[in-house]
Amino acid sequence: MVSDVHGNTEALARAGDGADALVCLGDLVLFLDYADHSRGIFPDLFGAENASMLVELRTARRFDDAREFGRKLWATVDSDRAAVIERAVRKQYAEMFAVLPTPTYATYGNVDIPSLWPEYAGPGTTVLDGERIEIGGRVFGFVGGGLRTPMRTPYEISDEEYAAKIEAVGEVDVLCTHIPPDVPELLYDTVARRFERGSRALLDAIHRTRPKYALFGHVHQPLVRRMRVGATECVNVGHFAGTSRPWALEW
Repeated sequence: MVSDVHGNTEALARAGDGADALVCLGDLVLFLDYADHSRGIFPDLFGAENASMLVELRTARRFDDAREFGRKLWATVDSDRAAVIERAVRKQYAEMFAVLPTPTYATYGNVDIPSLWPEYAGPGTTVLDGERIEIGGRVFGFVGGGLRTPMRTPYEISDEEYAAKIEAVGEVDVLCTHIPPDVPELLYDTVARRFERGSRALLDAIHRTRPKYALFGHVHQPLVRRMRVGATECVNVGHFAGTSRPWALEW
């Protein structure tokens, strides 16, 4: 089980070793590495110094200033912004999907671009979003993406659309999402020094349907990685880009 791969292709190639299947909870794309400002699409285009400034503005929650700073930098690029980003994302996807083992079950993160996945996901990779599937005799439900935030990442959707996907999944043994349920301890990032957005609909579903596990990522350095919510064990499976270690689900 991995989440928040963010370009860590080398470790991803080994993540399924010894496992019956690999489950990926999204965020394959690396736009900007908050730990190493020289890595990612943004510093490749504008340099590590500008990347550091963008991180500083975002960490200070000066999102309007961050967007204005980004607009000025993009104005210096003699190409369409969307096309430039898509080319870079395509390169990352080609590398990462090529190393996924068979079978892999995956859903989208908030920085992913779902429309591109069908071009790169091979026959051994099953992509699910608002869907359920049986794996090893257990029922797994998958809901991808994130909720809308000032960051305006590519796959953010409305609370209503997200809740509809949670509802479509229904009762499962393992509920797999990219973002956590709306529990403060699971949402606070101790390095970014902010609360990420979690889903109230997801939390309500956990209380109502009582899956054995609720698994997610998104918060890279959470205050609490694991806690029980009612009958359910809620687990942040880890910031794979930073740890290179998958989390093993053993029944």
